[in-house]
Amino acid sequence: MSEFKQFVVQHVDSLLRTAYLITWDEREAEDLVQECLFKVARRWPRVSSMDQPAAYARRILVNLAIDAGPHRARRRRELEPVLGAAEPSSDPLGLLHDRADLMEALAGLPREQRAVLVLRYFNDLTEAQAATTLGCSEGTVKSRASRGLTRLREALSPLPIESGGPQP
Repeated sequence: MSEFKQFVVQHVDSLLRTAYLITWDEREAEDLVQECLFKVARRWPRVSSMDQPAAYARRILVNLAIDAGPHRARRRRELEPVLGAAEPSSDPLGLLHDRADLMEALAGLPREQRAVLVLRYFNDLTEAQAATTLGCSEGTVKSRASRGLTRLREALSPLPIESGGPQP
């Protein structure tokens, strides 16, 4: 098996998971991973000599997901099936249904905050590694993570019971 094929086999699941958690769309995630791997393949001789070729691929993927997000979303809506058409429901990530509330709250975040949280907490990157991947400062990573975590806490916290009305 060629080096590039081995690289793909080793990293495609992680790239797909990352793309899915940033875009929240299985088809878009697959498209992004395919585009990312195409770019890596074109530069493979240089990439294969890097210390961290997976980090390079992840950076390409995240840049594609964030930079082209609105354009892809518009294009995707144009290609959506007609309302009422049967759509297969599959969970590309396996066990995510156990964390549905978290995933729903994560999906509600802006892409930049979601990308930081995915890189930091799902991919377990340091602030410095996430900053390198996103092409921003560590301070930006910290502030986006802080805002994103605050929004997640708000979305996941139980609603206060209002006084004066019927209570369950």
